[in-house]
Amino acid sequence: MNSPASIVFITGTFFGNNCWDEWCCYFESKGYTCMAPAWPHKEASPEELRNRHPDESIASNRLASLIDHYANIIYRFPRKPILIGHSLGGLIVQLLVQRGLAAAGVAVHSFPPQNARRLNFVFLKTCWEAMGFFNAVNKTYMPSFRKWKLDFANGMTGDEQKDLFYQYCIPESKLVFRDCFTSISKIDFNHPHAPLLFTAGTRDEVAPAVLNHNNYKKYHPGNSITDYKEFEGHNHLVFDGPACTAETDFILYWLQGIHK
Repeated sequence: MNSPASIVFITGTFFGNNCWDEWCCYFESKGYTCMAPAWPHKEASPEELRNRHPDESIASNRLASLIDHYANIIYRFPRKPILIGHSLGGLIVQLLVQRGLAAAGVAVHSFPPQNARRLNFVFLKTCWEAMGFFNAVNKTYMPSFRKWKLDFANGMTGDEQKDLFYQYCIPESKLVFRDCFTSISKIDFNHPHAPLLFTAGTRDEVAPAVLNHNNYKKYHPGNSITDYKEFEGHNHLVFDGPACTAETDFILYWLQGIHK
């Protein structure tokens, strides 16, 4: 079986789609055609999007419309692409795989579906503030640099944390987070699906490895290929440096294995 030639990268919350630049270069060097389309209302640089905060257009994004946004992009492909999504993008990958729209899916440090969630204080603490229950829902939420350092870029040097904040971090819709706790994000774990890989990091404070492993274990083992890989020392930022290299190398190895 020949490997599908196209990969669609699906960005998560708080990141500009430029986060995929190195991943696109890597997989293009291996023969894939890659694209990393922006979310609606985010077709700009992270700096410009931060300067627009609080932004009512970004704040209007909802999970259902995001799923449809990427589905409409996928429909234009002559054959099903591989989908690779990070964080909430990993949840969108699972939902699109469930629709039968992917040749294979990779959920990178994924936000868990509504029916694959365990009580986890770290995860709930990260989400609670972003859902903005005590302020205007028509305005975006922007994480502070302190939150970025503690939750996203933990374990990195101060210079790395600062550089990556300005390189990637953007404001987000509170409604998208709220939707992730509703039935919109449910998965039918017994339904046969395209091959699906989960990756996780032992130092991830946003999408802890225990939640990703629980998500992986929910899938019925007899129906389809579902795999899991945990990376020691990786936090939520997997777009640069050794973490990027380790995860892209393993994902390529996995894709080549399932498409032999």
